[in-house]
Amino acid sequence: MTEAPYVTLSVAMSIDGHLDTVPPPRLILSNAADFDRVDEVRSQSDAILVGARTVRADNPRLLVRSEERRRRRETEGLPSSPWKVTVTASGDLDPRAEFFSAGHGEKLVYCPESAGRDIRNRLGERATVVELGESVTMADLVDDLGDRGARTLLVEGGGTVITQFLTGDLVDELQLAIAPFFVGDGRAPRLVGDGRFPWTPDRRARLIETRQVGDIAVLRYSLSERSPD
Repeated sequence: MTEAPYVTLSVAMSIDGHLDTVPPPRLILSNAADFDRVDEVRSQSDAILVGARTVRADNPRLLVRSEERRRRRETEGLPSSPWKVTVTASGDLDPRAEFFSAGHGEKLVYCPESAGRDIRNRLGERATVVELGESVTMADLVDDLGDRGARTLLVEGGGTVITQFLTGDLVDELQLAIAPFFVGDGRAPRLVGDGRFPWTPDRRARLIETRQVGDIAVLRYSLSERSPD
């Protein structure tokens, strides 16, 4: 059986645990140095995953930004940026989004069987559409990526996807960047939703690194036996 990819969850939040504000524009949580840190993590990944809601709301490119890092990947026989991966139940994806139009690497869209045909018709050759039964579970998605040869997966959001990966006990390492301000609005999206999380007072996550990146605090937690010390 193919080993599942090593899953790193990378996310930034405010001091009070929010991912964004309610009204647009998008809230910028990280600073330039932290964006560069995440770019290095991206460059070491085989695939990057965001949910379809993030594709719609943020229109991310999901590319390695540094030219030096792109060249390093290419000299190692890798595409300049990791595969892009998203997951959708509704199929509400704009084929003109940067997710599909930026870069030349593999783009994978995971969906239920019922949505597969409509999504293929909408996206054409812009992405590979993968149907995963009546409903998509993150465990099945991770297994499929492993079967396709992905050894490392970077999960970047949003809140629903983060919650599903954490409650599914699928994350090996959590990299949590904390911005030095509060959002202060209970309506704003939070890091996670309600759920049964494996890490409790009886099973504490292991803190393996703390780092100051400008005015950002970055915490690394080991969430599985595969995580490095």
